[in-house]
Amino acid sequence: MEQHVRLGTGIGWRPEIADTVERMTDIDWVEVVAENVCPGHLPASLTRLRERGVTVVPHGVSLGLGGAGRPDAGRLRALAERAEALGSPLVTEHIAFVRAGGPPTATPAMEAGHLLPVPRTRDALDVLCENVRIAQDALPVPLAVENIAALLSWPGEEMTEGQFLYELADRTGVRLLIDVANLHTNHVNQGEDPAKALDELPVEAIAYVHVAGGFERDGVWHDSHAHPVPRQVLDVLADLASRVAPPGVLLERDENFPAPQELEREVAAIRETVRSAATPGRPEANAGDVRGTSGNPETDTGPARQRLGLGQAALLSALVAGAPAPEGFDRARLGVQARALAAKRADVVAKVAPELPEILGASYRPAFLAYAQGHPMTGGYRRDALDFAERLLLTGRPEDAGTRRRLREWWLERSGPVPPAARMTARVARATRRVLLRR
Repeated sequence: MEQHVRLGTGIGWRPEIADTVERMTDIDWVEVVAENVCPGHLPASLTRLRERGVTVVPHGVSLGLGGAGRPDAGRLRALAERAEALGSPLVTEHIAFVRAGGPPTATPAMEAGHLLPVPRTRDALDVLCENVRIAQDALPVPLAVENIAALLSWPGEEMTEGQFLYELADRTGVRLLIDVANLHTNHVNQGEDPAKALDELPVEAIAYVHVAGGFERDGVWHDSHAHPVPRQVLDVLADLASRVAPPGVLLERDENFPAPQELEREVAAIRETVRSAATPGRPEANAGDVRGTSGNPETDTGPARQRLGLGQAALLSALVAGAPAPEGFDRARLGVQARALAAKRADVVAKVAPELPEILGASYRPAFLAYAQGHPMTGGYRRDALDFAERLLLTGRPEDAGTRRRLREWWLERSGPVPPAARMTARVARATRRVLLRR
């Protein structure tokens, strides 16, 4: 039986803090967003870390294992390539859905641009288990899946989070990436007791643990990864560490990076929390990669996928396309989640296309948020940036002629030829291009 790798204490590697991470001599490992690295052109910083013996783990964000569809083969190949290029002992992803709609639901295909919770129902569990098995079979190393933070809950759920995770691990043998910040988030937002979740889930199946900061606004906790780790999250970490020796613990920080000394203090606080919480006789998290220990891999998930797909499409339509709220959902929480998704889109588009906020200045964010209300993302963030710019130009904005000219030049330079998959819309695209050239 293969044992868990002892990872130690780590930090999420991000380009903005690459130099700081390299200077941390007491870091045992790092985690990198899988979609942000290219196997053939690894960042020099990651290469140097690997050369000195620091383990690198790719963390996927776009697979959508909790979605109604089967995992995309291309995305699985890409994740496998990154694991092999980085020499990683495992890969991780999320228990979430990130896209919905399409032909099976008779609705437009949409992307959330972020991680959304799956309903804790038998249908969703059956689909998730099959998707996890498909992913496990396609990956060269073990897979671990992460619990996510939720701003809303599904009506009619049949299991608690702990029960859902227990059955998932039991039926597939998948390892668990437990985010204690997300347990705290769900405590504030959903009233779920983190201690109860830890009581119910199989702590011996934990591959490693995430720790991150957030903030509370109007009674809702936002898992921002841009704020210091609060005492409440460290308390959940201490509770977990008193029950089991986690193979690895990692600090996540994605935005608003503090001074290097502050990052080092947070890592030290995490390490000390785990050390202080250790109790005599606690088990080691060392369950092997046993698959299909119960459950039936041959179960027909077609009907469950159809029901789950319809529900997820209805929810995503309400969040990103202005559709009515599905029955049973909290409308206020839907509004909070919709605003959070739009803000996330605006932030990421500003990163992948930094010229847009530079060209538009202070008007960028309000203009993008207004655009996002009626225009769901359908082709990733770079496509989203182009679609946003095109929409502004078609409506005669920005009003300043010089700014509009710069935006038009940016759009024309990057829109390029029509890709093969969009040949059916080539005439529309050419007509749009002619209109824009005349402005």
